[in-house]
Amino acid sequence: MLLNDQLSAQVRERLEDALRARGRVNILIAGKTGVGKSTLINSVFGGDFAKTGHGRPITEGTREISKKGIPLRVIDTRGLEQADRGRVRKELQTEIKRRHQADGSNEAIHAAWLCLSEDSRRVEEAETELCEMLENLGVPTAVIITKSRQDAGFKKEVERLMPAARNVLRVRALDEVLDDGHELPAMGLTDLVELTMELVPEAQHQAFAAAQTVSRDLKRREARAAVVAAATAAAAAGATPIPFSDSAVLIPIQIGMLAKITASYGISLEEGVLMTLISSG
Repeated sequence: MLLNDQLSAQVRERLEDALRARGRVNILIAGKTGVGKSTLINSVFGGDFAKTGHGRPITEGTREISKKGIPLRVIDTRGLEQADRGRVRKELQTEIKRRHQADGSNEAIHAAWLCLSEDSRRVEEAETELCEMLENLGVPTAVIITKSRQDAGFKKEVERLMPAARNVLRVRALDEVLDDGHELPAMGLTDLVELTMELVPEAQHQAFAAAQTVSRDLKRREARAAVVAAATAAAAAGATPIPFSDSAVLIPIQIGMLAKITASYGISLEEGVLMTLISSG
């Protein structure tokens, strides 16, 4: 019973360590009303994240959306179309600086998506100014052209007008059926998550991989890193003569590996299940 209690305590500790190490990723999403921000959020992070996530106001034009169990906060910025958009932008600037000065990397804004609708065929001054401001504040920014159906040179025009952006991507968040019956499948979502993975700091890679639901390969890569690290640690332990059972060294490594894998996939693995996996191995 004592050994089981010790193993249970180790499992609990390693699960907590894995979740703490995974941290959280904060993505700012900006764009005028109607560009499809909520649809994009739901398509990347789960079907109802924007609808059922907990939203709290930060400033008059910004709210923070989070959902229990998902290592993500979406900072949803509104007000680009408001007459007093300068004040909205200044409030956002103050909030970003406050977060970047806070203790710990979990508060900073790690990347931004600035959304433009392809239907509009326009890049407005407020959008250009916001892109430049975000980059000047150290927030890597991707411009996302939403509702993409026919480019007709719009992407190149956006790239010309918004040189501060790290990249410009055309995205269609949902499958569509046009009036003539022609089907347009969703596009660009995998490119978006891969790009965002490059933009966020390495410390947030595991959190972003776990939060997004588009690319299983992204989750797999993070989980594989945990397996490689555990295999290296186990090999080193096996090569070192020790005056007691190998299990005393190998079991913590095994627990840590499984805990990191579950954290990378964003799944909840109960303590009892993890203990069963370890004891059966």
